[in-house]
Amino acid sequence: MKTDILGVQIDDLILEDAVKAGWALLEEPGFHYVVTPNPEFILSAQKDDPFRTVLNQADLALPDGIGVIYAAKILGRPLKGRAPGIDFAQALMARMAQTGKSLYLLGAKPGVAEQAAKNLQKTYPGLNICGTHDGYFQEDEPVIEAVKAAGADVLFVCLGAPKQEFWMAKNGPLTGASLAVGLGGCLDVFAGTVQRAPQLWQKAGLEWLYRLIKEPSRIGRMSKLPLILVDALGARLGGK
Repeated sequence: MKTDILGVQIDDLILEDAVKAGWALLEEPGFHYVVTPNPEFILSAQKDDPFRTVLNQADLALPDGIGVIYAAKILGRPLKGRAPGIDFAQALMARMAQTGKSLYLLGAKPGVAEQAAKNLQKTYPGLNICGTHDGYFQEDEPVIEAVKAAGADVLFVCLGAPKQEFWMAKNGPLTGASLAVGLGGCLDVFAGTVQRAPQLWQKAGLEWLYRLIKEPSRIGRMSKLPLILVDALGARLGGK
């Protein structure tokens, strides 16, 4: 069931159910893609019609950030909880490692995807990572052909928003993959170049604060995030 959060359609699923839904898509014929809207996505989508369209055309849209959960409450459409993209990816890989499904990693700086692949294969013994490619490419065609030649079932696209969402929608069907997931900076976490917040911070919904402490240069981006709550309150008061 989709819930409208300031114009972006979000699937009201807890993580476990999101993984089941993602796996069902993987086993269906054709191509499917997953997006992970956070407050930045929604704020951008309000001003960017093509981006909003690409998000709303996704087969699965996961509530990634705690700000999305708060906005939903303010709007009077509470969601069951967060389903962070990185947790979705990890649960999906654990299941893939037991079934032989193949994974292709696309994105990040040169060398990062390769290191992520090595780390993930240690974390999930049996995980079939069939190829990697950095995100610093100028032409789509060689990348599409590389993914297709690798025979990937699942494609993690880590190019940052909105580039990764547009890339999946446009090029995903040409790769031969069954499922693509837009995951932003997750490859850096998997490679160990960026440290994810400890569990206590995650459970408290304070991953954003942990990352801000680690990367103060993000203050400009982070300072905009409360705007989603302001927009949600305005929409609620306006009867939207």
